Amino acid sequence: RAVLRSPRLARHGLGLRRRRKLPESWADMQEPLLEGMCFTLKYLGMTLVEKPKGEDMAAAAIRRIVATARVGARKFQKVILTVSPRGISLQDADTKEMVENISIYRISYCTTDKLQNKVFAYVAQSQESGALECHAFLSPKKKIAQAVTLTVAQAFQMALDLWEATHAGR
Repeated sequence: RAVLRSPRLARHGLGLRRRRKLPESWADMQEPLLEGMCFTLKYLGMTLVEKPKGEDMAAAAIRRIVATARVGARKFQKVILTVSPRGISLQDADTKEMVENISIYRISYCTTDKLQNKVFAYVAQSQESGALECHAFLSPKKKIAQAVTLTVAQAFQMALDLWEATHAGR
C-alpha cells in the first residue's frame, strides 16, 4: 500500500525499467548504438546560424537560445533523443509522439557548450527550408551532455564505416 502511494513511483510509473549507468567503456560498444541510444533531455529551442560548424558559432547560438529560454517563463518540453547511425530522432517524453527525425547526413556539427556545460547542441540543415539550424537541449548532468556528444560522434563514424562498406563493394 505504501509502495503504491509513493509519489516517486507515481511520477515514474510502475514497471518502467531502471536507468542503467553508462559503463566506463561505453564508447567501445557498437551494438546498442546500431539500435539507438536514448537520452532524456529538455528542449531549450532553436536558432538559425550562418556557418555549418565552428566552436565560436555554436557558443554564440547556444547563448542566444539560453537567453531566449530564460526570458520565457514556460516549461521546457521533455524529449527522448535517440542517436543511431541513421541520425537523431526526437520523441516527446510524455505523449511518445515523434517530434522530429534528422538524418545523420544533415547534421554538420554537435557540441557540449563550455560555459553552459549541461547544454548539448547540434547544427543541422532543415529539410523544409535548407537553412542551418542550431538546436539546444538541457541535460540533468554535465556527464550526460558529454555522453550525447560522444555518442553522436560515434554515430558519425559508424555511418561513415557503413557508407564506405557499401561503396567498396561496387
